[in-house]
Amino acid sequence: MQSLRELCLSATTLCEEDIQILEDLAAKLQIFADLSQADMFIDCSTTDHSSALVVAQASPSTAKSLYSGSVVGQLATAVNEPAVMYCLTTGKPVISSRGVSQEQVVMRQSVVPIKNQAGSTIGTLITEQDISKQVEQEKNVEMLKETTEHLSETLIQFAVPDMPITSLLHEGMILFDQTGTITYANERAHELLHQIGYGSPEKGVRIEEIFAWRVSPEYFVRHGGFIQEELSKGRTYIMMKAVSSARKPDIIGGIILLRDISDIREKEKQLMIKSAVIKEIHHRVKNNLQTITSLLRLQMRRSTSQEIEKVYRESINRINSIAIIHEYLAHDGLEKIDFKEILTKISKIIVSSMRRSEQAIQVVVTGESVYLPSNKATSFALIVTELVQNCMIHAFAEMQEGVIALELVPKEDFVSLSVTDNGIGMADMQHVLEKGHLGLKIVDTLVREDLEGTIHFRNTGNGTEVTILYPIHKEDADDTAQDYRSG
Repeated sequence: MQSLRELCLSATTLCEEDIQILEDLAAKLQIFADLSQADMFIDCSTTDHSSALVVAQASPSTAKSLYSGSVVGQLATAVNEPAVMYCLTTGKPVISSRGVSQEQVVMRQSVVPIKNQAGSTIGTLITEQDISKQVEQEKNVEMLKETTEHLSETLIQFAVPDMPITSLLHEGMILFDQTGTITYANERAHELLHQIGYGSPEKGVRIEEIFAWRVSPEYFVRHGGFIQEELSKGRTYIMMKAVSSARKPDIIGGIILLRDISDIREKEKQLMIKSAVIKEIHHRVKNNLQTITSLLRLQMRRSTSQEIEKVYRESINRINSIAIIHEYLAHDGLEKIDFKEILTKISKIIVSSMRRSEQAIQVVVTGESVYLPSNKATSFALIVTELVQNCMIHAFAEMQEGVIALELVPKEDFVSLSVTDNGIGMADMQHVLEKGHLGLKIVDTLVREDLEGTIHFRNTGNGTEVTILYPIHKEDADDTAQDYRSG
């Protein structure tokens, strides 16, 4: 096995002073691993900055390791180690993200930057700890909490009428005996029924006189002893829930709870109106964008310059990508978008519009559904547009056949988007970016400024892979535990 120094000299651009810092830290790595009862690693960026290299590892002697063997010398890409690549690129830590190890154990991973005296990030210190017992305890606590809540609800529902708790309930409460005669009703029940024009639930009155067929013995039997009905008058809405303690047709003793849901129904109405307005706005924006593309196409057909035609076509593709987002929003009226569907549609439209008649370019979309806010989805749409256009213009310029593979993967704290082609490849993508290529400049700006993410280029040997890492917030997407270190 190569030493840390040998690995750094052969696969990184670190200087002698930086390597010495890492060696000093690696000498203490076992102590850190034992104290934290966690696996610890040092990763460094490779020469082309396309991946991370594991240069040191320590397994705890005070706890069970997550790994059966050494991973020193192995590479980690932006796809399977987003937190590491994000930390190496930005110098920002990623603390306490959850994932699943290659041994299928739930773990907590923290990644912090290692910096030299000049403040530059020269590596990352990674801590991975087995938290499977903690997760199991959390599940047990959650189950206990749910059980306690159910028990509390039951105790309140069947509280003795004479107890003070019944007068504190926000809901109206009516108790009735096995003959269907009311034995108790709190003040709130009187108020709510009066608001919708129903009779007063006085003691000794049969519940069928107030609620008619809604609480008849037959209706209870038909609904399994539980009835839920919405009662209304004007803008007042009351939710009635009735539970029978005996399910025989002629014996219906039980309880009725009444809750005022007028505010909820009013908010739902306002949301429906707002949703309809938003959908209409998105629909009009989409139509306006399509009008613009039609005008650009007319102008493009009048041009005799291939360079101008290329500029028009790229602009049309960008506008169409934004129009697709608005079309989706106009149809569903939601502010979160399943971007995998958008990814498939955009990539195929671009390839279809840009390939030559003799070309056979295939698009393959894999990964999982990721729901993104509309503004982030728009940025991603433009990013995909530029990357796919870049493939068509450069990767397959002289080729008759090719494949563009797009993969969308949600991680614990990141969304990873990879666009890979099997074209001619590019020796130095960073040089192309610095040179001023407009499409890649757009991508770089959107990724760094709008998404606050990172972009990584990698020459695969028979093509190019571009990976975008977008650090998501908890409200942006559902938590998804993924395999962080697939080896």
